[in-house]
Amino acid sequence: MRTIKAEEITRRVATLCIEANTCLPADVKAALEKAREEEPWPLAKQTLGLLRSNLDVAAAKELPICQDTGMACVFVELGQDVHVEGDLEAAVNEGVRRGYGDGYLRKSVVGDPLRRVNTGDNTPAFLTLHLVPGEGCRITVAPKGAGSENMSRLAMLKPADGEQGVKEFIMDTVKWAGSNPCPPIVVGVGIGGSFDKCAALAKKALLRPLDVPNPDPYYAALEQELLEKINELGIGPQGFGGHTTALGLAIETMPTHVACLPVAVNMSCHVTRRASAEL
Repeated sequence: MRTIKAEEITRRVATLCIEANTCLPADVKAALEKAREEEPWPLAKQTLGLLRSNLDVAAAKELPICQDTGMACVFVELGQDVHVEGDLEAAVNEGVRRGYGDGYLRKSVVGDPLRRVNTGDNTPAFLTLHLVPGEGCRITVAPKGAGSENMSRLAMLKPADGEQGVKEFIMDTVKWAGSNPCPPIVVGVGIGGSFDKCAALAKKALLRPLDVPNPDPYYAALEQELLEKINELGIGPQGFGGHTTALGLAIETMPTHVACLPVAVNMSCHVTRRASAEL
């Protein structure tokens, strides 16, 4: 049995909050650069160039790559043979509090959805905990801004709607979102599970690197097909038109009830932020 002190979790979460908000993951940066090189529309190419310049300035000055530093979505994969000495949830929240304070990151969380009073430290974190075999602990911080989060949708389709119904819902959601999620976007799709699990699958899909397809060839082909169709919509970078509406699309699935076909779409903008660490 391995023991991890809560303070160690706090320190790591604080570091990841700053890293995720100031350093774009290599796969996302590479996808943006590839899109800029291949974009045939002049205005779209120019816009992608401006986005790249913003990334360069943020890196040089160690500033946030987006003014919306988001809700701190924290994913913890905790080994079953690990004992956390202290309160795990409190440790994660303290890490967010320190990270957003020490990094001078914008605090965007309100303590009540209707009374709208800012908590002042970007807590609480939105924690997802998964128990896994072994003695490891992997923490991923994925800040989620509201521009893209507000464009997310979930539908409880009928099984008879099948693959075509799923495709239509995804495409309709991207069309409906238009320029609002600050394209080029990354699209996370969840299919299956229950109402709540399906939404979680869509968010989990955003954690997968853009250059890693679904391991199931059927869903890998569906990801590629949908990505191509989305980029044929002509929404383009920042909604100014162009071929680059999405940088990537990932699908995550799980079993579901015989009478259900849940599908969820969770979007992230071109600054799809995530940072991970092993303890």
